[in-house]
Amino acid sequence: MADQKPTRAGYSEALVELGKSDNRIWVLTADLAESTMVDKFEKLYPERFVQVGIAEQNMCNVASGLAIAGKTPFWSTYGAFASCRSLDMIRVTVCYSDLNVKIAAGHCGVTVGPDGATHQILEDIAIMRALPNMQVIVPCDYHEAYNASLVAGEISGPVYLRLGRAPSPVITNREDIFTLGKAKTLRDGDDIAIIACGQMVSEALIASDDLAKEGIHARVINMHTLKPIDTETIVKCAKECGKIVTAEEHQIYGGLGSAVAHECAVNGVPVPMKMVAMQDKFGQSGTPDELLTYFGLRATNIIEQVKLLLK
Repeated sequence: MADQKPTRAGYSEALVELGKSDNRIWVLTADLAESTMVDKFEKLYPERFVQVGIAEQNMCNVASGLAIAGKTPFWSTYGAFASCRSLDMIRVTVCYSDLNVKIAAGHCGVTVGPDGATHQILEDIAIMRALPNMQVIVPCDYHEAYNASLVAGEISGPVYLRLGRAPSPVITNREDIFTLGKAKTLRDGDDIAIIACGQMVSEALIASDDLAKEGIHARVINMHTLKPIDTETIVKCAKECGKIVTAEEHQIYGGLGSAVAHECAVNGVPVPMKMVAMQDKFGQSGTPDELLTYFGLRATNIIEQVKLLLK
């Protein structure tokens, strides 16, 4: 049984590390320091921490001012407030000016749990991918969130980090190298490719292991960067496997599945595909495990789609 830790915890630890080595790192939050786990940074570097209160749009603009002044601001709130409530400010102030602002969106997906549909953001990947200059990262676990956050602090330009609230299986190592825009192959196979991001990467690995017992060799790809996306790996999967299943804790429209289908189509390698995702529905209240099962975001659902394609 793999250890389980929330991706927001990896982000929290990376902020402390970044703050130690770079005094340009600033952290902002909107009355959610403990929930987004940035309170550790606040205690160590209070002079570089800004509590703006419940005013997410203002927080975005304050962060933009810090970026113009040569700082590297990370602002943290729930994904629903980051991607929807603050969208106009992100689009016009951050992206239009290509400012060095990092957005840490916590509590994303149905695994927010009992907070319900209003807080279970399932459209944010689609929104952020559509914005010019925005880079979109969806870490699959605690260690990858740590490494991705370090990279986000080192690269230039807007970054959207999609993080989770609930503990999820730890499947990578702290020593792993995170490269923006370069996916990782976690299982080899040439019968079919399973391309997943975030929480669903661990489900894809379970699916691959179970399929292997039936003689089906499924390649598993951790597509941790949604923009810039790894076109080379997607095209390779299409050519070598001939069939693709995508898996994401996001709406079926505009997320990972749409991005993979787009890359296959424009690069001349269209393949049969199935998409395991939220099927154009809002979430509900429940435990993370209950919701993942209820909405068909499990390894069993991936296996079902694999077998449908292989028929």
